[in-house]
Amino acid sequence: MSYSLSQAGAQLIGQFEGLRLTAYYDSVGVLTIGYGTTNAVLPQSMKFGPGTTITQAQAVEYLMYGVNNVFAPKVNALVKVPLTQNEFDSLVSFAYNVGSGNLASSTLLRLLNAGQYGAAQKQFLVWNKAGGVAMRGLTNRRLGEAANFGPLTRQQLIDQCLNGVDPANP
Repeated sequence: MSYSLSQAGAQLIGQFEGLRLTAYYDSVGVLTIGYGTTNAVLPQSMKFGPGTTITQAQAVEYLMYGVNNVFAPKVNALVKVPLTQNEFDSLVSFAYNVGSGNLASSTLLRLLNAGQYGAAQKQFLVWNKAGGVAMRGLTNRRLGEAANFGPLTRQQLIDQCLNGVDPANP
């Protein structure tokens, strides 16, 4: 079965990416604009340079181009088990942030394709580092994606995977 990102899934990505209408370099030095869009996912006609500004409508267009032409098709190709809409949305959000290549080689995907949904859910939390350092924003994003994926709640994930330490409440 082929899945598409839901409106709630697009909102999930937008919530975690935030909106920046002027191009900037992200925390690992990648030129980014809008809702975390990079030139790597855009066709030549949509590419941007340092200092480029766009409208919110263009930011949504860039986001959905990347989702519909890169990330959703890749998740559909990689996942071999049935998914709920929330599971698919979480996986697309994850791939949008870490790249589909990282999803392809992840333990998360291996466990999911083995039918171990609960173990796969916990694997989202492994991906909370940038440059080898755990980041509060990434930890919160992974908690959100994992909780959306289900069945464990955000609090259960904190208790079971983060030893009760909630990164949103230091």
